[in-house]
Amino acid sequence: MANTYTQLYFHIVFSVQGRSNLINKAWKEELYKYITGILTNKRQKLMIINGMPDHIHILLSAKPDFNLSNLIRDVKSSSTNWINTKGFVKSKFRWQEGFGAFTVSQSGVDKLITYIKNQEKNHEKKSFLQEYQEFLEAYQVEYKPEYLFTEV
Repeated sequence: MANTYTQLYFHIVFSVQGRSNLINKAWKEELYKYITGILTNKRQKLMIINGMPDHIHILLSAKPDFNLSNLIRDVKSSSTNWINTKGFVKSKFRWQEGFGAFTVSQSGVDKLITYIKNQEKNHEKKSFLQEYQEFLEAYQVEYKPEYLFTEV
């Protein structure tokens, strides 16, 4: 698209099925590289990826012609197959259904990058569920608690 200029940032959050602590430190960097490859192959620019054993945060600079739901479906499906093929977990690995996606302004990018980098420190004080509900409330997203990511 000639003469089309955009700057679209999305903060994406998704969880391991049942919010189980299955993402192990021994292979999480390899997982992040794998997801980075998926996003790159889909022509999207990853700003940062990090998370905890039960969830992942992605900050993405997106092209205007992408479909967010399809992109996350492909990331989750491909990474699930990759994790299971590698045998990183004893049981069958699955991501939870659904995801959170929030737009981010240019002025908020650096602050969010710092937040995502500091996931371990952030979660010393609050659970993933508390964090996720805070995002939903900050972005004024209406939600029903019974439909949030389920626990183990």
